[in-house]
Amino acid sequence: MASSWVLALVLALSAGASLARGSEPWWNETQVYATTANSGGGNGVFVGLTLIQSAAAKGAGNSSGSSSCSGIVPLFNLVLGWKLTRLPPPQRVWIRSKQLARQSRDFYNWNRVKVRYCDGGSFTGDGSDAAAGLYFRGQRIWQAAMDDLMAQGMRYANQALLSGCSAGGVSTILHCDEFHGLFPSNTRVKCLADAGMFLDTVDVSGRREMRSFFNGIVRLQGSGRSLPRSCTSHMDKTSCFFPQNVLPTIRTPTFVLNTAYDVWQLQQSVAPRTADPQGLWSKCRTNHAFCNSNQLQFLQGFRNQMLDAVRGFSASRQNGLFINSCFAHCQSERQDTWYANNSPRLGNKKIADAVGDWFFERGNAKYTDCPYPCDGTCHHLVFRGDH
Repeated sequence: MASSWVLALVLALSAGASLARGSEPWWNETQVYATTANSGGGNGVFVGLTLIQSAAAKGAGNSSGSSSCSGIVPLFNLVLGWKLTRLPPPQRVWIRSKQLARQSRDFYNWNRVKVRYCDGGSFTGDGSDAAAGLYFRGQRIWQAAMDDLMAQGMRYANQALLSGCSAGGVSTILHCDEFHGLFPSNTRVKCLADAGMFLDTVDVSGRREMRSFFNGIVRLQGSGRSLPRSCTSHMDKTSCFFPQNVLPTIRTPTFVLNTAYDVWQLQQSVAPRTADPQGLWSKCRTNHAFCNSNQLQFLQGFRNQMLDAVRGFSASRQNGLFINSCFAHCQSERQDTWYANNSPRLGNKKIADAVGDWFFERGNAKYTDCPYPCDGTCHHLVFRGDH
């Protein structure tokens, strides 16, 4: 029995903020206001949240030690990034997402599975801190979820797409070849990484904030054992948590969707408050319209690093690319950016169309935008308050 499956690692990474849509006469923007919890329903037929009963026997629990879960469920975004400290697990916050599959000509009738994020390490952890009551079991959760889904029928798929946003985009890249290996050779398997290109870059103070952050994750969670050996065979483990170093080693066809001016990285790793004690970047961090010429020049350098990081990857015919010059983060999980009438476009292609062309091999699907502010189709994110 043939079928098509989309496996979504929807691991949205944000500052615990909900999105309220708004617009200006000459651009599209989304304003981020406050935290919202919403688990409301939507149209469509869904299977409820499914606990994996065999997970405990496989040692697959979340960072609190509780059971892992997955299911064919509505696409909700879990606002939780990576777990770096030994503090008690943070509160999980749900934000409702619109039913995007109904807005895509290519994937509207696919089986969609969302693997719920609960490990804080992009499904790579395999360590514990018994004294603190923390068990990092991300890799085991991944394996338990895959075993369960394959047993439920995913093994019969004739085509499968692994996708993820933000921390889920990182997980998609790290697990892409592993996911491909689950299926027979005649199954079309590909990966879509959205907003997962977290760069090993220097911040405004000259430090490498993201490297320090990822190093803490790898050491605390014992992630090194789960990272692709194609990378760790010649680079250190922390470097292999960065997608830019894993992309060149991926054998599975992959599509990279990213903004050249990723707002999460702008706030957390390019110009974090710790690197900006005088607050010179406070307005620019929250709204790109307030960035001065020197700040924009610095951000153009970040864009250049982004393009350099995917240059070799994009040379392969099997891969796809959509990097637009927007101040945003995660574009595949929102209807207004994925496939709406006014969605962002490159080469007159919406993101959903570009991904569809790539997956079904209808033609070239490599799109790179000109530098900001040339793109009038962007849906920029602006923030109320400095996060």
